[in-house]
Amino acid sequence: MQPNWIKTRSLLDVAIVTVVSIIALWMAEVYLSTLWNLDGRGFSELSRRLPYWDFTNLWAGSRMAIDGHVATLFDVDAYRAALRDMFSPDLPNQEWSYPPNILLLGVPLATLPILPAYLIWTVGTIVCLWLAIRPLKLGAALELAIVLSPAVMWNSVFGQNGALTTALLIGGLAVAPRRPLLAGILFGMLTIKPHLGILVPFCLLASRNWRAIFAAIATTMVIAVATSLFFGFDVWRLFLTETRPLMTAIMEAPYPQPYQYNAITVFFTARAIGFGLTAAYGVQAVATVASIAAAIWLWWPGRLVSHQERVALTGVLAILATPYGYTYDAIGVAIAVAMLATMVSRPPRLILAICWLWPFVTHFFTWGGYCVAVLIPLFLAAWMLLSIWTRGRKAEMSGEPSLV
Repeated sequence: MQPNWIKTRSLLDVAIVTVVSIIALWMAEVYLSTLWNLDGRGFSELSRRLPYWDFTNLWAGSRMAIDGHVATLFDVDAYRAALRDMFSPDLPNQEWSYPPNILLLGVPLATLPILPAYLIWTVGTIVCLWLAIRPLKLGAALELAIVLSPAVMWNSVFGQNGALTTALLIGGLAVAPRRPLLAGILFGMLTIKPHLGILVPFCLLASRNWRAIFAAIATTMVIAVATSLFFGFDVWRLFLTETRPLMTAIMEAPYPQPYQYNAITVFFTARAIGFGLTAAYGVQAVATVASIAAAIWLWWPGRLVSHQERVALTGVLAILATPYGYTYDAIGVAIAVAMLATMVSRPPRLILAICWLWPFVTHFFTWGGYCVAVLIPLFLAAWMLLSIWTRGRKAEMSGEPSLV
C-alpha cells in the first residue's frame, strides 16, 4: 500500500522529510546526552549505573524474584532499599508497578548483566513492533518512520515496554480476522499492561471473532497459572492489595508531579487544567465510552474501511480510552500518521510531521502551562473517523458495496 506521494516525491516532500529528520535526530541527541552521561558516577543521570531507570524495575524486580525475594516487590520501602543496595544510594524513589506476569519476561533478562539485558530488551521489542506493523502493508519508508519515531525513541530512552505493548495490540488486531488464535495469544500477553487493551474485547465482540476471544481468555488463564506456579499464588493477592492501590495513588496525586509532564491522557489533561478527581474521572469516562463506541462502530461488519485503517485508528483510540498513559505509550500515533499518509491522496505533510514529532515536544508545552498533550491523538482519531464516515456516506449515495 505504497502511497502515490511517496512514489512521486517533490522537492517540498524531500525538504520536509529532511528538516523533520534533522529535528528528530537533534532532539534525540539532546535527550540522550542529558540522560545518558557516562562519567565517574556511572552511565545515567538518574540511576548512575544504568541506561535510565524504568528498565531497572523490570530487571531488578526480576532479579529479586530469582533470588527468592518476590515479596519485596510489593513492599515499597523494602523494594526501594533493595534497589539502592543494588545500584546507588542516590537512586530516586521507584516502585514496582507491573502485574506479576511480566516477571515471565523479566526473569530471563535478569540472568544477564543489566546493560546487555537492556540492549536485548530494547532491540528485541522494536523488532517485535516492526513485525507487528508488517501486515499493515505501509511500505518500507513508512515502516522505518514508525520504528524510528520519537515515541519509539522515548520508549528506548526510558527502557520502557511501549514498543512491546504496541506490538501486542497492533499485531493482535492486524491478524485477528485471518489468524484469530494468534491474535488471542497476543491479546492474552497484553495483560502485562491491561489498561492499554480496554478496547480489545469490544473490537472482538463487534466483529464476532469468538475464536480470538476464547484464545485470549485461555492465554490469560495459562499465563496467570504459570506466574503463580513460578512465583507463588500469593503474588496476585499482593498485586491487588499493594501494587494496584499504590499505582492508583500515583495516578491520582495532586497535579503537577514531575512524571505527569509526559502524560498524554484525557484524565491527566483534565487534572492539569484544574479539575478535581471526580470531575477528571468523569471526563475520562466520557472519553472512554466514546472510544468504545467508536471501536464498536469501526469493527462492526460491513463498514466501508480497510482493515489496515481499522487497526491504526483503534491504536489511537486506545490512548484516548485509558486514564493512564505516557509519551512512550503513544507509538500508535506514529502508526496513525503513517496510515493517514496512505489514506489521503495529497496529505498535509507539515501537519503529519508535527503529529509525528509530538511525543518529543509535548512536555515543553506542559511545562509552559499549555496542557495540549491529548489533542494530537484526539485530532488524529477525529480525522480518521471523519474520513471513514465521509467515504461510507458517499458510497451509500452512489450505491457502492461496503468493505467487510
